[in-house]
Order: sequence, then structure tokens, then C-alpha cells
Amino acid sequence: MDYLPIFVDLKQRPVLVVGGGHVALRKIEALLKVGAQVRVVAEKLHDVLQQLQQQKQIDWIGQRFTTEQLQSVYLVIAATNDSVLNRQIFLAAEAKQRLVNVVDDQAHCSYIFPSIIDRSPVQIAISSGGTAPVLVRLLREKLEALLPQNLGMMAKISGHWRERVKVRFTHLTQRRRFWEKLFTNQEFQRTTENQQPEQAALVLAQQLNEESPIQGEVALVGAGPGDAGLLTLKGLQTIQQADVVLYDALVSEQVLELVRRDADKVFVGKRAGKHSVAQTETNQLLVHYANQGKRVVRLKGGDPFVFGRGGEELEVLKAAGIPFTVVPGITAALGATAYAGIPLTHRDHAQTAMFITGHCQADGKPLQWQTLAQGNQTLVVYMGTINAAELSRQLQLHGRRADTPVAVISHGTLPQQQVRSGKLSELAILAESAEKPALIVIGEVVALQPHLNWFGAQAIQFVSTQDTLWQMQSYSTPLQQVA
Repeated sequence: MDYLPIFVDLKQRPVLVVGGGHVALRKIEALLKVGAQVRVVAEKLHDVLQQLQQQKQIDWIGQRFTTEQLQSVYLVIAATNDSVLNRQIFLAAEAKQRLVNVVDDQAHCSYIFPSIIDRSPVQIAISSGGTAPVLVRLLREKLEALLPQNLGMMAKISGHWRERVKVRFTHLTQRRRFWEKLFTNQEFQRTTENQQPEQAALVLAQQLNEESPIQGEVALVGAGPGDAGLLTLKGLQTIQQADVVLYDALVSEQVLELVRRDADKVFVGKRAGKHSVAQTETNQLLVHYANQGKRVVRLKGGDPFVFGRGGEELEVLKAAGIPFTVVPGITAALGATAYAGIPLTHRDHAQTAMFITGHCQADGKPLQWQTLAQGNQTLVVYMGTINAAELSRQLQLHGRRADTPVAVISHGTLPQQQVRSGKLSELAILAESAEKPALIVIGEVVALQPHLNWFGAQAIQFVSTQDTLWQMQSYSTPLQQVA
């Protein structure tokens, strides 16, 4: 972030505005709304500003700017059409450690004015850091249409009752759940929409008197393959309500940024060759936090039920008597292949698709290689890069052609996504050179990738002769950049 978004209390605080024209008027009107003491320096005043000065709502302290005027002010705004003077004001304010805004001159601003959606006391500020004001205006228009007008009344009533709610519910988790339940209560919403504060207060009082025991619960949430845009709406809502989030190594930073700011985030990831949290320890943590009455989210890359050990975790929760829910996610086999331009099925190339894991428990059943080696099907291998050589050997041994197209997708759906493609006989080399984590795709549909690739990934194709293996690189432009 280039700017820290903050809300400033300017009631009875002096603010210096240099300029007396239309632009200065806009800023002064906003300052007066929040109760600031406005001091104006200008050669002459706009007609409206003259009226405000006569009504003693603003103080016209001079016609020319001097550094002494900065002595006791809280903020400074330069709104003149003289760039030299504006720069002089900026430098003088900076020297005295005063926050200063030069209108429409981002380089000479230590703070900026955001676009504001006002549902007082609820306020939403939007800013592009001065880079795209028209985009911000369009966003504001969309949000204005989405946000109900009764937000302000809901907040005011809640403010009046806040201390009583604190007395009734001494535990923070209890209070948060009380407010969540109230704000989604249809009767509370209806009475505030109809401007009926007394009836809305009665709804609040009734809910306040209800018994609200704290009960912990766990939600298994699929985070998808990486791109935060692929997180489901229900997944987003669930992680926003969590008290604790246990996340694994495959959850992207983009998705973690969407977790509620005051939630505890606990890493319980597993990664080959690196420090890992044992599954039994993860199970114990889920039970531990839920028994504390917390809303726990087990956030898993992809989908919890596709090689995510979600079923094992639910068995533990079931045995402990802890309620749970599951929010599915887009598994890597669907997300990464789609972003790579590889259809899992195709009428001409593959009538079936199979998902397997590249490593199993030591006492697990052996893979049915005869079935996996069949032609005209797509084989997607999770966690298979370490055993890629054996995978290639067994598939060829059981009838899969050595020239079957294969791809290894690294960091699927993320900006740094890479797709390495070649033949089944080259799979070990492809996997060894691929960045981890990676997904292996085997089948005739991989041959379509160069033609259907739409995402801005780096495609790497391996071409071999009898004695030589080299790589050719090609690049494509992401649709986002075109747009």
C-alpha cells in the first residue's frame, strides 16, 4: 500500500486552506461537514465563501500565504491555480511536519482525499492513490447502488446499545456473534429500512435477552488452486466469519489476504522435503479451538475432499461431537488445467478423466497401472513430481505410448504460472525442472495447449532428438493486459 487509510476527527481542529475559488470551496464544504475550524488564505473569495465568511463559518485570515500561518494548524490544503505557490506551500508544510494536500498534484501530497460513500456513521472511503480517479468514481457508483440506505440507522442504534451488550456478553466471541445475528435479522433490517428506530431497538432488546451459549464449530473450506478470484462466495463469507484459520502450504497469499484481519492464522502445512505439521497435530488443533467455542476454518488448497484429507479430519470432529460444514473449492485439476488451456475431456481426444495422487501411504493399495495406461483418457497426477520417473516407466510398460503428450503445470492460476510440455518419455526431466508445487497432466488433450492457451503463463516445450534435449520458450499475453 502506498497510503494508510485512516479516518481523522477534525472537530474544532484548525485547517488551513490556501485558495478561494471553486476547488477550494469543494474542500471547505467537506471540512465544515465534519466540524473543522477552517482558515482561508486567498486574494479573493468565491461568492459562497464570502457568505460563509460573513456567517462566521470560516475565518479569512489573509490574502497572501506566509509560513507563520502553518504554526497551529492540523492539516493544510493548497487549492490555488499557481503551481509555484502550491509547491512553496507543500515545502513549507513538510518542513513543519504538517500534513498537506495540493489539489490534483499527487507528487505534492502527504495525504489524499478519497472518494466517500456516506451512510453516517458508516463511511466507506475508496482511493486509487491518485492514479485513476475515474475508476474510483465508477466503483463508488456501483457501491452506492449496492449498499442499503439503512446502514446508518443500524449503526446508530447499535452504538446506543453497545455498552449494554458488553455488560450482557463479557466474551468477545459472544458479542461478535450477537451483532452478526442482529445485523442479519430480517425484522431488524425491515424496521431500520422503514425508519422505525423504536421498533428496531425492541428487536435488539429481545435478541439481547435470549440465551446465547458459545458453541464451537469447524468449516472445511476449499481455497481453490491459487487465484483468489476462484474462491467461492460462500468460502469468502466463511473465512470472513472465522475466529481461527488453519491453512496449508497450498493456500495462496491472495486468498490469505481475504481472511478477517483479527482472526488468528495458524499454518499447518505439509510440503515434501520441508518442515511439516503432522496430521494428528492438525486434528488436535481443530478440536482444541472448537472446544474453546471458536469458529474454526480449516482452509485447504483446492478442494477439501480431493486429496485434501478432509474426510479424515471430519471423522475426528465427528468423534469429538463438534459440528462441522464443508465448503467445496475448485480443485487444481480443474483450475490449473483450465488456466493452462488444457481441456480435461474432448470428443476427439479423451472421453474420461482420472485424478490420482503421486504418493500414497506406505501400506496403501498399488495403483492399477493397466487402467491408468489406457489411451483416450486424461490422467491428472497430484503430488507426482518426485515419482515422475516411475510414473512414466510404469505407464509405458503397461501400454501408454512414449510420445503421449504431457504437461507439468507450476503455480497454476497464479501470475507466475508455468506450463512445461513434452512427451511421456520426457516426463522425469520435465518434472525435475518444474517449480513446485506442480500438477502433471498426461493425455492427448495436452496437445491442444499451445492453441488454447489464454492465460499469461510461460509455456515451455521440450523437444528431443536421439542425443539432445533442449527447450524452446514462447510467451502469450494475458487477457487481463489486453483489457
